[in-house]
Amino acid sequence: MLEDLKPQLGALKEKLDQMGVSLEVPAKEEKIAELEYKMGEPTFWDDAEKAQKINQELNDVKISVDKYKVLVRKYEDAETLFEMGMEEDDQGMEADVKAEIQKVTEGLEALQLEVLLSGPYDANNAILTLHAGAGGTEAQDWTQMLLRMYGRWAERHGFTVETADLLPGDEAGVKSVTLIIKGHNAYGFLKSEKGVHRLVRISPFDANARRHTSFSACDIMPEIDDAVEVDINMAEVRVDTYRASGAGGQHINKTSSAVRMTHEPTGVVVQCQNERSQLQNREQCLKMLRAKLFELELEKKEAELAKLEGVQQNIEWGSQIRSYVFQPYTMVKDHRTNEETGNVQAVMDGEIDPFIRAYLSAKANHEF
Repeated sequence: MLEDLKPQLGALKEKLDQMGVSLEVPAKEEKIAELEYKMGEPTFWDDAEKAQKINQELNDVKISVDKYKVLVRKYEDAETLFEMGMEEDDQGMEADVKAEIQKVTEGLEALQLEVLLSGPYDANNAILTLHAGAGGTEAQDWTQMLLRMYGRWAERHGFTVETADLLPGDEAGVKSVTLIIKGHNAYGFLKSEKGVHRLVRISPFDANARRHTSFSACDIMPEIDDAVEVDINMAEVRVDTYRASGAGGQHINKTSSAVRMTHEPTGVVVQCQNERSQLQNREQCLKMLRAKLFELELEKKEAELAKLEGVQQNIEWGSQIRSYVFQPYTMVKDHRTNEETGNVQAVMDGEIDPFIRAYLSAKANHEF
C-alpha cells in the first residue's frame, strides 16, 4: 500500500539530514563561494601552478556537495510523487515511489563511503598491483579473476583503468599486473584491498577434481603528484629497457620500449610496458617508483606510531585479509572486519563495496 511508504520516507529524510551534517554542507558552500570568488579575479591565472591547486581544491569540495544536493532533489521528487498518489488515492504510484526511494538509498550508501575518507591522499588515483602466489597455474588463474573483479568494480564507479604492466601466466592467467585506476577517491576506496586474497575451490586444472587453496597479493598505492616531495637519487636507480611482451602489434615487440627501474637502497622494482615509447614508459615508471617509495615512508611512520601507542600492526603485504570459498560452500569473508556474504558470484563481478564500507567504518572507529 502507498501509505505504508510514509515511514520509509521519514527515515530517509532523517538520514539525509544527518548526511548534510556529516558533510558540513553549509561550511563547504561558503568555501565554494570563496574559491569561486578567487577564480574570478583578473590575476588568477598569473600563477598557473597556484591556480591549478585552487581549481583542484574547488572540484574536490564540490563533488560531495553536488552529490548531496542531487540526492535531496531525488528525495523531494519521491515525496511529491507520494503526496500526489495519496491525494488522488492512486495506488498505482506505489512502484514509482519505491523506485525513487531505492535510488536515494543507494546514493546515500555511496556517499556514506566518501564521508569515511579522510586521509590526505584518499582523493588520488590508485596504483594497484597483483602478484600470483606460489602454486603455478592455479594461483595465476586466481590473479586473473581478481584482475577482472577490480576492473568490474572500477567500471561500476565510473573510474578509468589503464594497464601499466602485465606478465601473463605460463599456461593460463596472470603472474603479475599493475593497473592505474583513475577517478576521485580511487585510492581512498581501494586502500582497503591491500593484502593477501585467498581462494578455496575445486581446481579446473586438476584432473582429479581436488580442492585447492591459492593466494594472490594485492598492493595499493596512491598516485602522487609532483607537488608532494619524494626524494629520489637517480644515481641509486638502475634503469633497464627490454622488449615488451603481449598485445600491441609489431611495433611493441620490435623496439626495447619497456622500462624497468630498480631502486637499489630499498630493492623496490617497478616496470611499465604499456606506453608506445620508451620515454613515456620511463615517465610512468618514475611515477610508480615515487608512489612506492612514498608508500614505504608512510608505512615506516605508521609502524613507529604503532610502537609508541603499543599497537601491534602487521603492515607487510603478506597479511591475509580475505578468503573466497567456492567449494564445499560459497562464502567471501573479510578477516579484519568479519564482513561476509554467500554471494561469491556478485563479489567476483565487482560488488566489493560492503567490504570497503566495513573496513573504512572500522578504521574510522579505530577498531583495528
